[in-house]
Amino acid sequence: MIIATILLNLILATGWMRQVMGGFPMVTPTVGDIWPRPQFADISNAKHLVIHPDTFMFVVVGYTCDIVEEATKRYMNILSKSTSSQREAGEALEGGSGIHGVLGHLNVNLLAECEDFPYQGMDEYYELKVATPDAPGEASLTAYSVWGIVRGLETFSQLVQSDSSSLKIMSAEIMDFPRFSYRGLMLDTSRHFLPRAKIQETLDLMAMNKFNVFHWHIVDDQSFPYVSTAFPDLSLLGAYTPRHVYTVDDVADVIEYARLRGIRVVPEFDTPGHTRSWGPGQPCLLTECYKGSDPDGTFGPIDPSHSANYDFLDAFFWEVTSRFPDLYIHLGADEVSFDCWKSNPHISDFMEQLGISGDYKKLEEYYITKLFDIIQNYPTNNRYLVWQDVFDKGVSLPNSTVVQVWQDGDYPEDFMAEIDAVTSEGFFTILSSCWYLNLDTFGSDWFDYYSCEPHDFEVLLVPVRDRGPFTSSSLLAAALVHLCTVCGSSLKGSRLGGTKATGSRRRGVCMDGI
Repeated sequence: MIIATILLNLILATGWMRQVMGGFPMVTPTVGDIWPRPQFADISNAKHLVIHPDTFMFVVVGYTCDIVEEATKRYMNILSKSTSSQREAGEALEGGSGIHGVLGHLNVNLLAECEDFPYQGMDEYYELKVATPDAPGEASLTAYSVWGIVRGLETFSQLVQSDSSSLKIMSAEIMDFPRFSYRGLMLDTSRHFLPRAKIQETLDLMAMNKFNVFHWHIVDDQSFPYVSTAFPDLSLLGAYTPRHVYTVDDVADVIEYARLRGIRVVPEFDTPGHTRSWGPGQPCLLTECYKGSDPDGTFGPIDPSHSANYDFLDAFFWEVTSRFPDLYIHLGADEVSFDCWKSNPHISDFMEQLGISGDYKKLEEYYITKLFDIIQNYPTNNRYLVWQDVFDKGVSLPNSTVVQVWQDGDYPEDFMAEIDAVTSEGFFTILSSCWYLNLDTFGSDWFDYYSCEPHDFEVLLVPVRDRGPFTSSSLLAAALVHLCTVCGSSLKGSRLGGTKATGSRRRGVCMDGI
């Protein structure tokens, strides 16, 4: 009965859409358009050059390195697979309407030495010219950074049009750079394990859309697939099976695959909550929950009263920061339930010694501060990202902390007010609340993703929780877009905005950033 009802609804909905649209698709596919839309583009669909993939070349005329060489090979392979019978088709096209000759090569001109790894705030500006009036039969790509070259090659490949028998490219002059420098996707590989090959496919798709941050939510309550060399029991006892893990080589391969595409890999190891899978491999790490005067056999967040736990965290995060080259590490710190801490008499005794009896927000702050202090002492000089929960609870955060806003509230004004509150206190923020791609709805829900404007928070005058009223005097000096996945199949978007001036839903897929 349920299946029949769903099928009937689909039939009725399809019939309604055909009636409204006259039987035609609601959106006409674009051909030869650039995605995302560039900052400036002068493109002529009336003037084309033919491309012979079997003879076309990328000619590197400036600095080069492995990133440039691998990128030109990658996009040459894309062009070669774009159509069949290219030589014959090209010869037939050369005399066709709107065809103004053959494009034999693209000059790739990197004006400065390559950087090894992508990073927050990297230069992704590029200029692309194809058959412009001053050079009608030529094409050139120019950038001061290797990351601009990578983005420009993607744009060039998108300008190429193909059908069953032809390859051609439109005349174009493009100058482009990202509106937001943080454009990422979050993938949850704990709740739903994904093999390395699928992660690499995701990175390919990110590169096509010019995303530049892979937020790897690698562990959570459900499983611990990350293989730690210092603490092998974490994955041995915490992964779904011994096969569902990410080895040292797997992690290195993902980082390298992303690096060659100009994509940062930012790992997230969420604590003190979301750590149930950590417990089997690290005895005494998690808090024992009590019922009355006896343990009830269940466990809660990491136990902040055991000094040995901080020794473990020191060694573990030292390994993580040594393995992941990005400056930023995501420390999570969201959705920390206090129920288990409240039930444990040893926690109560510890809090009494600290002089914070009954104030579990202070206990969480104690843990977070200890973790920050540990990582601050590493020579890698890492900076942190945390979920908004920490900020909302009033935890004192280092000035360089990035706060990720994920809760959507009942109205957009709720998370926009949150952004205003965070930036008003001098923190950068990532906005994820608008882009819950895992929450599928019927119809053209993508309109909602584009109606969310991160800068809208500047006009709000709304108090947030117990932090009191604030003004919208914050100047948005930077912004980031981040899309993330939840439970394997769930995606969501987010953008980072922030300022050093005065002043939802979580986990999805990211797009644009500062």
